[in-house]
Amino acid sequence: TPISLQSDEEREAYCKEMGVQSALPKIITTGFSAIQLIYFFTAGADEVKCWSIRKSYKAPQAAGTIHTDFERGFICAEVMKYADLKELGTEGEVKNKGKYKQEGKTYVVEDGDIIHFKFNVTSKGK
Repeated sequence: TPISLQSDEEREAYCKEMGVQSALPKIITTGFSAIQLIYFFTAGADEVKCWSIRKSYKAPQAAGTIHTDFERGFICAEVMKYADLKELGTEGEVKNKGKYKQEGKTYVVEDGDIIHFKFNVTSKGK
C-alpha cells in the first residue's frame, strides 16, 4: 500500500508501476498559496534552510521568523533570486551580473528569494 512506502524511491517506483503521478507536490503548492504562504531561503557554507512566511512580509518580519533579534536589529537584506542563481550557477556570478541586491526595511520578500540578513543587536544596559 502507498502509505507503507517509506522512501522517495519506493514512492516513485510505486507510482511508475501503477502508471500514476503523485499529486502531493501540487497539493502542497496549492495549499501554501491558499493560505498565503511563500518560501525564502538562507544559505551558509555548509547548509541551506527554507523558511515559510506570509505573503507580503517585509524583510525585517522575514528575518524575525529566524530569530527575534534579527528583526529587532535589522540593518539590511542581501537578496538574490533563485532563478538568477540557477541560471548563473554561483553567487559570485549573480554578483558580477549585478543581480545581488541590498534591500532595506520596506523590501517585500518574494517567493524563492535567497537572503542574507545583516543585523546588529546591542545588549541592554543592566
